Amino acid sequence: MLMQMDCHGITDVGRRRPNNQDHYLVADLNKSMRVHGTSLNLDREARIYGGSQGKLLLVADGMGGEAEGERASTIAVDQLTTYVLNSLSWCFRLEEGAEQDFEDHLKAALASCQQSIQAAVDERPELRSMGTTMTMAYIVWPRAFIVHVGDSRCYLLHNGSLEQVTADHTMAALLAEAGNLTPAEARSAPRGHALWNVLGGRADDLSVDVYRLTLEQDDTLLICTDGLYDMVEDARLQQSLETGASAEETCRQLVELANNNGGNDNITAIVARVSALQLDEPTAMVQSEVPLSDLTALPTSDNTKTTPLIP
Repeated sequence: MLMQMDCHGITDVGRRRPNNQDHYLVADLNKSMRVHGTSLNLDREARIYGGSQGKLLLVADGMGGEAEGERASTIAVDQLTTYVLNSLSWCFRLEEGAEQDFEDHLKAALASCQQSIQAAVDERPELRSMGTTMTMAYIVWPRAFIVHVGDSRCYLLHNGSLEQVTADHTMAALLAEAGNLTPAEARSAPRGHALWNVLGGRADDLSVDVYRLTLEQDDTLLICTDGLYDMVEDARLQQSLETGASAEETCRQLVELANNNGGNDNITAIVARVSALQLDEPTAMVQSEVPLSDLTALPTSDNTKTTPLIP
């Protein structure tokens, strides 16, 4: 059975902050080729894309002052994108026993973000307080690798149950884990919101969590910053995710809920829904920078076609 993902992201400044220090990214992962010469009816240097082979979803919540927080999250998302494109060993089909190596590559991607932020601080020491969270989903169907630093969150809605996949890297979470306080008491404790792990601290202090998920039909992922979950309780998040609305409409509903409840912080959310594709018969296509009408001479052997969906 072929699966498809409806993905959408949104960010909003909220009701209390003068600027938005959050950033997000929703991207398809594709194989591609650049044609340097051919007898086909293609322009020289045309680039031909296969269908989507996976997804990259991430949110980053900057901190350290208005300009510093926005700069930190910008640097992190920009560097992560550069690393994925140029350094990461992409795995469209993970071989047995290769997942641990792939996790190491993903951890290295966040370490490169740390290095980029530190390089900016070395150039401008007055920015030394800047930092950012990052929570990322790298999806190669049916596997999802959740890579996490800070207190942004990933949730999974599966079979009517909403699970928080990631653990917050906050002092409140440490106090609650130790059993000294309830989660609610811990969050309201002095410095309860303080982060002990963030992109932008000392390089040797960085701790990257990686979680593995196996997605199924009708699962929904939510990746968000604390500007959403601090304003909207988990039960209400689940209710919104269960409406069956599109990913875009669900994101807008979640931002509206957070703002209606006070909008105390910037609000960022990505929703990704998995569903079965209903087709009379399998269809294949090629995505290209040139018009599809110009691709009529393209050979139709299996190695030149891919389905435009998560296989």
